Amino acid sequence: MVSACRFGAPLARKLKREEIMKEVFSQLQDWIKLVSQVGIGLIALGVIVEIVFGKGAIFGASVIGNLSEIVSDIGGENGFVGLVAILLIMGIFQRMR
Repeated sequence: MVSACRFGAPLARKLKREEIMKEVFSQLQDWIKLVSQVGIGLIALGVIVEIVFGKGAIFGASVIGNLSEIVSDIGGENGFVGLVAILLIMGIFQRMR
């Protein structure tokens, strides 16, 4: 006679693997959020320090100049479309919190 436990064991292992994978993905998502928040904080710090102390005060490069270049690259000559795109991206980051 074959025990019912023997047939249920692979299903139990599969469920356990799924739970482990969900936990791994959850932790990975938490790390990505943390790194994004630290990066945004560093950018904000760089902008504030550059406004207060001048160009290249904290990172050795112009943070505001680099941000302006990114906005103009995204939006073309006038930069308005790039500014709107960055605002949309920031809105997405705010909703993820």
